[in-house]
Amino acid sequence: MSAPAAPRPTLPTPSTGSPAMAATAPAPTAAGTATTGRRHGLLDWRVRFAILSVVWGFSFLLIKVGTEAYAPFQVALGRVLFGALALMAVLLVRREPLPRGLRTWGHLTVAALLLNTAPFSLFAYAELSIPSSLAGICNATSPLWGMALSLVALSEDRPTRRRFAGLGLGFLGVLTVLGAWHGFSGVDATGTAFALLASLCYPIGWIYVRRTLAGTPGSPVALTGGQLMVSTLQLALVSALFTSAPASFPLWPTLSVIALGALGTGMALQMQYGLVTEVGPTTAQMVTYFIPVIATTAGVLVLGEQLHWNTPVGAAIVLAGAALTQTRATPRKPA
Repeated sequence: MSAPAAPRPTLPTPSTGSPAMAATAPAPTAAGTATTGRRHGLLDWRVRFAILSVVWGFSFLLIKVGTEAYAPFQVALGRVLFGALALMAVLLVRREPLPRGLRTWGHLTVAALLLNTAPFSLFAYAELSIPSSLAGICNATSPLWGMALSLVALSEDRPTRRRFAGLGLGFLGVLTVLGAWHGFSGVDATGTAFALLASLCYPIGWIYVRRTLAGTPGSPVALTGGQLMVSTLQLALVSALFTSAPASFPLWPTLSVIALGALGTGMALQMQYGLVTEVGPTTAQMVTYFIPVIATTAGVLVLGEQLHWNTPVGAAIVLAGAALTQTRATPRKPA
């Protein structure tokens, strides 16, 4: 059985609720599976896994620093712009073309809105009023939203008692993080709602991509690069309409936005594709569970954000629930 000329995009595993996750992920092929043991990057996959966790975990800190000088829409615009430039550079080196076809670009436009434009803007607005650590924990609820939506939208995802238990446990963790027994005092409701809504955008986008772009010709890098280009145009239009041009370009906020795009979106996606190909999606998706830990640590140590006992405890409960929602029933072997 021969492998196709280029890996076809599939829906990313719903547990990968990363801040930089785009629409496509590489699907393993017969040839790719056979050569996994021989195809390694310059660094061991464990090192790359750790780097990816740190980069995506620090993304929420970079958003917070970026909003100190730029409007939220401008932070999101810089993020997708420099992410697109990074992926375009990769395509030029590989001499790979962008996707073709009006239908494909139409679906990429919707995917860009759901997976980049909307969530990136919402997270930036959220961090105007909530700590970066709380935004990172809210991001970890994406698998919970995905599981709830998949029960309705994707017929192949059958509910199980364990997955329902994970869903309930995860949202119990959210209530713990927010301090529900105190009446949510001390937590900005609007900012938290924006962060949770941003996390909801990811599984909605993934479901849309699975239904519309699965099997579309083209490499994941080309499709994601095209998607980020469309998102750049969307956010450029929105920024021009609703924000004024920045009066200055302070060093640290500017560097934060550049790093957020080039590293947190461009380089990180490339690294994620390599991990999925080398060690499989199940292992690669575990990066999701390290993101809120690193985001919280970075917020406390670098930005001096306050940390109460319910924040790490609630985050641990959220991650445990998210892990349960990703379990699948083991198929019975035929007699």
